[in-house]
Amino acid sequence: MKRLFFPGSFDPITLGHLDIINRASIISDELIIGIGENSDKKCLYTLEERINFISKSISSKSNIKIISYKGLTSKFCRETKVNAIVRGIRNATDFEYEKNIAETNRRLSGIETLFFVSDSKYSFISSGIVRELIFKRGDYSLFVPSAVKNSRWFQSIKSKINFMFL
Repeated sequence: MKRLFFPGSFDPITLGHLDIINRASIISDELIIGIGENSDKKCLYTLEERINFISKSISSKSNIKIISYKGLTSKFCRETKVNAIVRGIRNATDFEYEKNIAETNRRLSGIETLFFVSDSKYSFISSGIVRELIFKRGDYSLFVPSAVKNSRWFQSIKSKINFMFL
């Protein structure tokens, strides 16, 4: 069985994440989406909201599991017998950063990393940019799936944006 692991904070999940998830699910028997719990990181959305967003966005995929995990990704992969880690690459900066993590994971546990080059229509999207748009009351609806658009954050921002343009 080919079991792949796509780790991230998914705060929030973006259309770029969904593209990688869809492509990775095609080549795997099981794709595990792992939401890493990092006590040092302040997330905009709760763990439950992020799981809900992902779940609603991939409801038609039967070979995908969503879990949360703590600790080292390489350790989790070894314990759950994952064949490879999945990472999306948007640009050369992403590659350099992810290459170092991939090498570390390979040395720690022998786990390989599969890099998926982002589709050009999503290559500029990041959760960080989406969060910045949220904080500055910008319209981020073009960059996230409908599950995020229908969230409490989007609804409150949407009404403020509409008010600003009346």
